[in-house]
Amino acid sequence: MPQAIHQTPSAYGYPLLIKQLLHSALATAPGQEIIYGQRRLSYAGFYERVQRLANALKEMGLQPGNTVAVMDWDSNRYLECFFAVPMMGCVLQTVNVRLSPEQIAYTLNHAQADVLLVNSDFLPLLKQIRGELTTLTRCVWLTDDATPCPRGPGFAGEYEELLAQAEPACD
Repeated sequence: MPQAIHQTPSAYGYPLLIKQLLHSALATAPGQEIIYGQRRLSYAGFYERVQRLANALKEMGLQPGNTVAVMDWDSNRYLECFFAVPMMGCVLQTVNVRLSPEQIAYTLNHAQADVLLVNSDFLPLLKQIRGELTTLTRCVWLTDDATPCPRGPGFAGEYEELLAQAEPACD
C-alpha cells in the first residue's frame, strides 16, 4: 500500500506514545533541572515521581480503563498525572474548577471517575457535591500548605505520603 506522504529518514521509527516523550530527556540529560512552580526536579527525579504515582494508583486497585480525575491548580502534581495516568492505561480527567458544582458533579459521573485527586482548596466544593458522585470510590488529598488530610472513608491519603510509600520503579 503506497503512502500518500513519504517518510523522512529522520522520522521516529516507533509510535509517539506519552512515555516516549520522556525517553530522549532521560537518555541525554537525566540531571537537567525542570522548574515547575515552586518545585525543582531533574528529569530523572521527575520520572521517579511519575512511577511512584503510578504504583500508588495501582495500590488503590486502579487498572487500565479506570478514570482518574484531578481537581488541582496548575502544579507539578498535574504534570505528574499527565504522564503517570495514561502510561498505566487509565483515563485522565482534568476537572474544570470554573464550572458550577452541578456541572462538576455531572462531568465526574459522566466520566465515571473512580479516584479524585483533590486540592485542599476545593474541599468545600467536594463536600457540596460528594453525595451526588455515583462512581467515585476514593480521593487523594493534595495540599501546598500542610493542611491535614481528612480522615475516614473516602480518602486514600495525602499525595506526597502516598508517593513516599510507593515503589520507585514501575513498568
